[in-house]
Amino acid sequence: MKKPKIAVIGSSSMDLVVTSKRRPLAGETVLGETFETVPGGKGANQAVAAARLGADVHMIGCVGDDAYGKEILDNLKSNGVKTGYVKPVTHQKSGTAHIILAEGDNSIVVVKGANDFVTPDYVKEAMSLLKECDLIMIQQEVPEETVLETARLCDEIGVPLLLNPAPAREIPDEVIEKAAYLTPNEHEAGILFKGQELSKALSNYPNKLLITEGAAGVRYHDGSREQLIPSFPVKVVDTTGAGDTFNAAFGTAIAEGQNMKESLRFANRAASLSVTGFGAQGGMPTRDEVERGLAE
Repeated sequence: MKKPKIAVIGSSSMDLVVTSKRRPLAGETVLGETFETVPGGKGANQAVAAARLGADVHMIGCVGDDAYGKEILDNLKSNGVKTGYVKPVTHQKSGTAHIILAEGDNSIVVVKGANDFVTPDYVKEAMSLLKECDLIMIQQEVPEETVLETARLCDEIGVPLLLNPAPAREIPDEVIEKAAYLTPNEHEAGILFKGQELSKALSNYPNKLLITEGAAGVRYHDGSREQLIPSFPVKVVDTTGAGDTFNAAFGTAIAEGQNMKESLRFANRAASLSVTGFGAQGGMPTRDEVERGLAE
């Protein structure tokens, strides 16, 4: 099978991860159990996950001209991600994500830093690459105008765009129309389609709108009826990065030419395996691990 060529436009950051039995209430101090720094950012996470799953992945993004930036770049390269379009930005720190793992889930505060320099003009510098891709992926830890311009560019050059609309914010109708795939979770879908029943939204965007429901799986409309593709039960260690793994796995499978159901099942299996390891990238599986998991 030919490797699909995927460009990931998005954020790179360093994740500062604290584990605790419970998260503090407002004004409260609690004692944590562990602290780790691990490379992350939704864009970099999805790039690493797709590379581990066998795609030819090119990252388009910015890091700071600092120690975190070097570590982020080294990590991308060590995972097989091509970084020719990742630029160190001077006079700006690398992005960071401040993560609390507690009570079986995570809470995250993102500081964008150098990721704000992933501008429309910066993306246009990679046009020769984008035209060669089988799929382009983007998220919302970069400027809003970059997401809009990327959707226009993808429509213009005829390359499908997978938009993971996280963190949640309202999206122009033009972006929704031009994206080939839209992958919100239930919370994000509620913001995107405010005042609309999600079942109605799904039927309005068949085979495009894919609403992830955590351990329950992913819901979409196949043009005839609503479908739920169930996930796989596992022992959860850390849910950070599960959504990024899902997106990367779905993008890889669909770019390979797998059908919608096969691609979503592949993505669910990859995401379920990802939560069995620590850190956004720590549990991201290889292609062999996902295929073995599917065969069980």
